[in-house]
Amino acid sequence: MTHRLHVDAVTLRYDARTISQDLSLAIPDGSFTVIVGPNACGKSTLLAALSRLLTPARGQVVLDGKDIRQLPAREVARRLGLLPQSALAPDGITVAELVARGRYPHQSLLRQWSKEDEQAVLGAMAATRVGDLAERLLDELSGGQRQRVWIAMVLAQDTPILLLDEPTTYLDIVHQIELLELLAELNRQGRTIVAVLHDLNQACRYASHLIALRGGAIVAQGAPSAIFTEALVAQVFGLASVIIADPVSGTPLMVPKGRLEASVTTSA
Repeated sequence: MTHRLHVDAVTLRYDARTISQDLSLAIPDGSFTVIVGPNACGKSTLLAALSRLLTPARGQVVLDGKDIRQLPAREVARRLGLLPQSALAPDGITVAELVARGRYPHQSLLRQWSKEDEQAVLGAMAATRVGDLAERLLDELSGGQRQRVWIAMVLAQDTPILLLDEPTTYLDIVHQIELLELLAELNRQGRTIVAVLHDLNQACRYASHLIALRGGAIVAQGAPSAIFTEALVAQVFGLASVIIADPVSGTPLMVPKGRLEASVTTSA
């Protein structure tokens, strides 16, 4: 198994607060990797490090054999796309203008806007069903519509690796499933997907590789069918549960029973 993106013994901090220490992991190429864990366990911090938004205090994040900090920002943006948890856009920007920003890494003084860029933008808007919103201002949209526009921008970037921090936020259940099905299709086409999800049953249904975090450390990782157990749910979330087979997909389905008496605490 090859790994274009991996983390070697990193310590991740915000100011004096340590989130993760001596953390190592590899994202399997061509996988649909989902990161799960309780609130404040370090999921978003890990994604920030993988995307070069956060520089490790120690260790390194490696992309295609090089420390990601040594690669030019534009080159990193051609290889991986990121949807952060709280994305910000300028006032007065339209949907089409925002999605088009996903093409900036592919442009230069010698290569301006092209037919390929146009097709990428139109394809991304069609895939996320925001084409009819193209001329609308982003500020006028609902939370769910805005989220789909941000996802379209990342798709327009057309990178082999996609990092998405809670991409189903603000989406109703129909759009959640549509998005996850879209990501699954992109994965089948060869893209490596890394997503932070809160819904454990969605994570188990769509992930080929699951990473469970607690307190900034990896508790377990592997195929959901191999690692997702009642004991893991108890250890990571402090939740008593029953794991059964999903009647549709056959993947693990978690049915919660209630909080355990000794609740799990997290440090990050």
